[in-house]
Amino acid sequence: MTEQRTPVKRNRYTLQTLAALVLASVSLAGCGGDDTSTSEKATTTPAEKPAANVSGKLSVVGVWTAEEQKSFQAVLDGFERKFPKVTVKYNPAGDNVPTVLGTAVEGGNPPDLATVAQPGLIAELQEKDALKPLDFAKAELEANYPADFNKLGTIDGKAYSFVFKGANKSTVWFNVKAFEAAGVQPPKTFEELVQAAKTVKASGTPAYAVAGADGWTLTDLFENIYLRQAGPEKYDQLATHEIKWTDPSVKDALKMMTQVIGDDSNFAGGKSGALETDFPTAVSKVFADPAKAAMIIEGDFVPGVVAGKTDLEAKTGYDVFPFPTIGDAEGAVVGGGDSLVMFKDTPAGQELVKYLASPEAAEIWVRRGGFSSPNKNVPEDAYPDETTRTTATAIAQAKTFRFDMSDLAPASFGGTPGQGEWKILQDFLSKPTDVDGTATKLEASAAKAFK
Repeated sequence: MTEQRTPVKRNRYTLQTLAALVLASVSLAGCGGDDTSTSEKATTTPAEKPAANVSGKLSVVGVWTAEEQKSFQAVLDGFERKFPKVTVKYNPAGDNVPTVLGTAVEGGNPPDLATVAQPGLIAELQEKDALKPLDFAKAELEANYPADFNKLGTIDGKAYSFVFKGANKSTVWFNVKAFEAAGVQPPKTFEELVQAAKTVKASGTPAYAVAGADGWTLTDLFENIYLRQAGPEKYDQLATHEIKWTDPSVKDALKMMTQVIGDDSNFAGGKSGALETDFPTAVSKVFADPAKAAMIIEGDFVPGVVAGKTDLEAKTGYDVFPFPTIGDAEGAVVGGGDSLVMFKDTPAGQELVKYLASPEAAEIWVRRGGFSSPNKNVPEDAYPDETTRTTATAIAQAKTFRFDMSDLAPASFGGTPGQGEWKILQDFLSKPTDVDGTATKLEASAAKAFK
């Protein structure tokens, strides 16, 4: 994998920005459940009034590949129908978005727009003066997004991004037949999860599909454990590197993580197989009939990865349960999101931003599945099934909500394949007994990135 170029040094301003993002995420738990009435949701938004004679070609670099790419293309197709003189070319970069954008900005040839999963990367790009403010879309953002979500995209009082695709990352998806064959029920506590995994494995189906080839899936597992075990205050401190990764709380979370990844027989293909399995392939193992694995611990976007590729239906073929509680930490949710940013301010680009901020655009993907929209004007009945509606609204009901920690970190630590937290946790998957060594490596990498 291509390594990212020299990491951007983090000055005090950036750390303050990230701290603000962390604090903003604290209040998101109360923002998703909007009191907007049905009649208000039907109100025409500014994005439904396209400007005349807008033309041009736009390039968008994004994180979405495979089925997610197809769904986003359907959204872009809707834009091109509204603006037939504008052509949009989407270039999927997957996990390499930080590297691709860093190289493009350094070379003076960035795309018009991009979708970015890491607020930390957005802060870095803004510091380089690479991003254009989205003030022109203020009406759309205020009409369609809760105030706290808009705060997440604001730096120095100006909007530089907005979350187009949200995610509840505190979900565990399972194959219903595999659970029924083993005689287990969805676990509510982590201890019950460990026991359920043993029972499922004994019935002949590997307990987990682990996407070890994609390091971000391992950071998600760590963060879900850490938030519940260490608590939100420690989570915030670790997210901004106020405490070190050698803190005992980190080691405790890594030890608990081994209860999922420490036993080779716990997951399909063992350690070597897991390290070669990417996220879409891991999902397919659980959504197969018969199942090649019973569970996958990952976000609410899981069904969208196999849309059109499985005969399983929600509730009867596959289902979901919240990431189990640890101790007294009930109702905790780790969330994330893919945000839109602009590098080139053009009339066509402005119209695309306003369109993507509209409920019209979000609803296209919502109806296709595998998509949680923070847009408060997307009707709940647009979600294709009860399962998706449940996961999409869980953020609003969370007693404790925190934004994905690795996405808040500098990209060189929390968002680049082959280095930083991703690579170190992949090494930990390969050698889960080395808790102290893993914590030491994480701290060394974080210290360098947060300078």
